[in-house]
Amino acid sequence: MTRALQYKSDLQISRLSRDVARFSNLDSQQKPVAFFNVSSRLGGISQNAAFTLLTSWGLQFAGSPVVHFACRAGMSRCVLGMNPDDHTASPPCETCVAQSKKLLASTPAHWFEFIPNEALANEIYSLDLEELSNYQFTIDNSQLSIHGRIIPLGELTITSLRWALRQHHLPDDEAVRHQLREYILSAYRVAETFDSFLTGVEPAVVVLFNGLQFPEATARWVTRHLGIRTITHEVSFQPFSAFFTEGDATAYPIEIPDEFELSPSQNARLEAYLSHRFQGEFTMAGIRFWPEMSGLDKAFLQFAAQFEQIVAVFTNVVFDTSQLHANTVFPQMFAWLDLILEIIKSHPETLFVIRAHPDEKRPGTRKQSRESVSHWVAHNGVDQLPNVIFIDSGEYISSYDLIRRAKFVMVYNSSIGLEATLLDTPVLCGGKARFTQYPIVHFPQTPAEYRQVAEEFLASEKLIVPEEFERNARRFLYYQLFRVSLPFDEFIEAHPIPGYVQLKPFSWRDLQPEHSPTLRVVVDGILDTKPFVLSDE
Repeated sequence: MTRALQYKSDLQISRLSRDVARFSNLDSQQKPVAFFNVSSRLGGISQNAAFTLLTSWGLQFAGSPVVHFACRAGMSRCVLGMNPDDHTASPPCETCVAQSKKLLASTPAHWFEFIPNEALANEIYSLDLEELSNYQFTIDNSQLSIHGRIIPLGELTITSLRWALRQHHLPDDEAVRHQLREYILSAYRVAETFDSFLTGVEPAVVVLFNGLQFPEATARWVTRHLGIRTITHEVSFQPFSAFFTEGDATAYPIEIPDEFELSPSQNARLEAYLSHRFQGEFTMAGIRFWPEMSGLDKAFLQFAAQFEQIVAVFTNVVFDTSQLHANTVFPQMFAWLDLILEIIKSHPETLFVIRAHPDEKRPGTRKQSRESVSHWVAHNGVDQLPNVIFIDSGEYISSYDLIRRAKFVMVYNSSIGLEATLLDTPVLCGGKARFTQYPIVHFPQTPAEYRQVAEEFLASEKLIVPEEFERNARRFLYYQLFRVSLPFDEFIEAHPIPGYVQLKPFSWRDLQPEHSPTLRVVVDGILDTKPFVLSDE
């Protein structure tokens, strides 16, 4: 971020913060809404940091007091501030705290700092990686409401470490153990200070980012034990949109009314979206993965013509937070791929095209996977098999052209499984996805059953997508895109640094819920337990 941009952003945030404090009419008799979001940004503003900020402003204009639980070097290691190449490096707390002070200028904030629990530190010092991953600690602080509770510190932190290190299978070496020990100590510090914070402010509801990265996951563990209503949010499926829920935001629980059917105008709206999507014109979390998209070339078609049929295999990013929800049938994605490899070897008449997820090797960032499908392919000699084509994440070949030529598609929990159904191609799903709660794809419940269904598909002369699958896919996709994806694009736009956003020019009056349909839905959902669902009007 250039100094000029930073100065302009700081001025705008400062002005709006003063306006919020000056013109909001808070109800002093109302219990506050508590916010905690420490894992979505460091120095800049990410989409989720903007969602937290704008929601807190909207609540204040609705008359609700707001209080933030804020980190002042409160963890020895954090998710975004961890250096995956140097386990001894401290996070950039000074930059992060300075940004927090700017963003939270209009509201009260309770700042917490890091103090290690020596008894806990001594207890975990000699544990190996597996023991750390499963470690539980009995809270012995009698000043806390959660005194005597057993907190699963290993379970709360291991997903964040996998995300930060960009791999699922972690080596049991001192660098990894050190990072996990620091996460465990930091998570415990969050637990005890968040418990004290909640006791002091007695919030009506708590709003958390994500709910799965370890600081917020720990906070949510505390709220559950104290019986406090908790809402989580994540980036949603339209540009600059958010998803809010009382469930797990990273699982995207979407409840569609049984009676909901698409009208002609809604069908037209969905078709317009799909026409752009099938050309690669989309973003996720502010990133456009496909700068271009090419069709299947003549060489591919000539090679494919040697085989009886094509099966397309679409993978995910193994460290992504969605994988915690996905790993129900298989322990993790590579176990699913290992089974597919067995199927590949036993069916030389079939061409299997394996497509790596585009986010595995996101260019120009530190977010490239350290345990990728391309590594799995090379390690197992998959690309040397005569009936396999591997398309790596940086190859911009149209997945949709591939789906149209495939007999069926294998996915783990990728959203392309939903789209394949809409393209009238059967889908065999290996992991739990947000759309598997409805009959949209074939989702066997054991590895043996998965293998059996795959063999039946391969042997079948013709496969047909059930009408029910297509109906549910259209209903689900429309609801996902246009009802539960809450657009904040009236307030934010892309920043020159990919993945970050900046505030658009707007007045404090635009933050009043009566002037913003999105803030009206969010505020009503938080304060009055209404659904976080937009009207179609």
